[in-house]
Amino acid sequence: MMDGSWGVFGGWGFLWFLLLLGIIVLAVSMASGNEGAQNGGQQDRAQEELRKQYARGELSDEEFEKRRRKL
Repeated sequence: MMDGSWGVFGGWGFLWFLLLLGIIVLAVSMASGNEGAQNGGQQDRAQEELRKQYARGELSDEEFEKRRRKL
């Protein structure tokens, strides 16, 4: 057994294990990240529209702040 081999997780086996672990972590992070991105994207669009209305002078300072807090 002391012939210099690294065993099952040594050498290429260890690299395959790390690759598999990385793929699992990536899949989990993408799955959980998509839900937040969808909700955040809608909120970002709403805030952008609010900013445009304020820039065009359609909203007063008070109305802008009131709507911004709601978002």
